[in-house]
Amino acid sequence: MAVGLGPLSTLHPVPGFELGIASAGIKRPGRKDVVVMRCAEGSSIAGVFTLNAFCAAPVILAKKRVQGSVRYLLTNTGNANAGTGEPGLQNAQRTCAALAQLTGVDESAVLPFSTGVIGEPLPVEKIEGALQAALDDLSADHWAEAATGIMTTDTLPKGASRQFQHDGVTVTVTGISKGAGMIRPNMATMLGYVATDAKVTRSVLQDLVRDAANKSFNRITIDGDTSTNDCCMLIATGQAALPEISEASGELFAKLKQAVFDVFMEVAQAIVRDGEGATKFVTVQVNGGGTHQECLDVAYAVAHSPLIKTALFASDPNWGRILAAVGYAGVAQLDVSKIDVFLGDVCIASRGCRAASYTEEQGAAVMAKEEIGIRIELGRGSCSETIWTTDLSHEYVRINAEYRS
Repeated sequence: MAVGLGPLSTLHPVPGFELGIASAGIKRPGRKDVVVMRCAEGSSIAGVFTLNAFCAAPVILAKKRVQGSVRYLLTNTGNANAGTGEPGLQNAQRTCAALAQLTGVDESAVLPFSTGVIGEPLPVEKIEGALQAALDDLSADHWAEAATGIMTTDTLPKGASRQFQHDGVTVTVTGISKGAGMIRPNMATMLGYVATDAKVTRSVLQDLVRDAANKSFNRITIDGDTSTNDCCMLIATGQAALPEISEASGELFAKLKQAVFDVFMEVAQAIVRDGEGATKFVTVQVNGGGTHQECLDVAYAVAHSPLIKTALFASDPNWGRILAAVGYAGVAQLDVSKIDVFLGDVCIASRGCRAASYTEEQGAAVMAKEEIGIRIELGRGSCSETIWTTDLSHEYVRINAEYRS
């Protein structure tokens, strides 16, 4: 069940960026599982990638090629092409070469992306057989179809779009993402693609995608697992009739940054809302930290605690579990007598122990909601951080137990 996540809103076409979808039957016959994206010549592209040491073959290849002249992005679902060694790298290169041959571009102008089961050989022939159909399907209006095409265990497609005006010119930012489990990216989401028609130098674009990912995709977690295949790409086609953004300053950059951040945040939170088996969307806010890192350490200790996550699923206001997680987060010289904890607006613990005004009925009323806030005041400094997570349900166990069947 996706928490508060409905049908896709309008996803505005981005001039200079097209998407095509086809079926290779990688995991199931008839499943739309291959997506080709075409960037206008001269586009800038930047990305962030998984920090998992066992990164997938397509990640290795994309990281090498992203600084060059990129024209096509090739995504397959149903097979991660991870844990496949040198043969996996060769297979990723083969699919890129096949697309390059069909389109007349250099092989290095194609970036590969894969998601699905780890450790299985990539079915190259099936992917090659679907490429022409994906090319024939290319359209600037196919964002919604592509959002569906990149899904694995997702129950709903995820996308967001923003537009703004500058000097009478409309600038568009549109993006899609996929992910529902194995989510603690340490960079981005499992797969994310955001495009704009603004003209931006690659160095500025790289800083922008890194900063946007850090405030959105790097603040979400479902199960604490970092995938082998995480990638998030930001493309600037330069088709808008505006000056090139060559530095991170000025009114145009500020408007673009806000639109990009908004799209990143919406599609990142959509992943949490569609977390495997999720019945709750949980915001964990930590204030009053001495450093941002200790705020994050506390937030993730709470978000990853199986005891807290199962209590959230049961709508059980077992606030002692939250205190325990804060206590083992590893914050040096933590003075628990300064800590206050809130469920929504209800103070459940004050100065390190049960709040005098707190009642079990108050806590139960908050926990019964689909969207829950946990706020922790450390009383150590001025730093704050917020992350988003889910509960842990029976359905999560079922989905992952049956993932390969």
